[in-house]
Amino acid sequence: MKPKVVILAGGLGSRLSEETHLKPKPMVEIGGKPILWHIMKIYSHYGFNEFVICLGYKGEYIKEWFNNYYLYKNDVTFDLGKNEIEYHKNNSENWKVTLVDTGQNSMTGGRIKRVKEYLNDQTFMLTYGDGVADINIKELYEFHKSHKKPATVTAIKPKGRFGALSINEKNEVFHFGEKIDNQNARINGGFFILEPKVFDYIKDDSTIFEHDPLEKLTENQELSAYHHQGFWHAMDKLSDKNHLDQLWNENKAPWKIWEERQAAGIKSAINKENAKLL
Repeated sequence: MKPKVVILAGGLGSRLSEETHLKPKPMVEIGGKPILWHIMKIYSHYGFNEFVICLGYKGEYIKEWFNNYYLYKNDVTFDLGKNEIEYHKNNSENWKVTLVDTGQNSMTGGRIKRVKEYLNDQTFMLTYGDGVADINIKELYEFHKSHKKPATVTAIKPKGRFGALSINEKNEVFHFGEKIDNQNARINGGFFILEPKVFDYIKDDSTIFEHDPLEKLTENQELSAYHHQGFWHAMDKLSDKNHLDQLWNENKAPWKIWEERQAAGIKSAINKENAKLL
């Protein structure tokens, strides 16, 4: 059974208030699609298609979007006389999505604990609903399995304002805390893989996952760090949203890795056709 993907999508997103006064932060659009959709496409590209989304602030907005997803993606005929709907083209995603109300005021750890019953006591993936990367999820998962730790965090090179990680030669995190002035420091980029044991470190709704749980996992040498060398960007404020929008609209979005498979398939088909002509 492939791990389910848990996405934290319940925060207020106060530093992006220009957008989030109307909608939850994960529904802020990049290139006409919510950043949540972009994140899910990254995981889906590697075959991870079952999602558990932690709702909170304006969670009904996300429920309504998924409820109407098939309608948005397809041409449709409404027969008002018969009260029937006919969909055309059948464009959709191979996703199974569970939307869970994890509370308006729950902290990140509390939200994670509230979805425990949906994870079947299995390994699961976790990420934030506001960051994209060209990360290889398959390699991340294999790294996690090979290191046999309860938790793996993706470590990325910082661009300011995030919690820093100190990592030893065994790829074990030995310090998890506030940002530090060090050119070689790496930071928490999200994209975790976790074992059910992590729930033992989460007390209640007031638990901030990045504080006690990750700090205690670090103290116990139970947190591994997967080094991501490529693109990563969080949508923390309006300038971040505008930057990601620009990359997408100029067809320069590094996280659009699902297009690689499509391009590879087209190239393969062309090569096969050319071979027939030889």
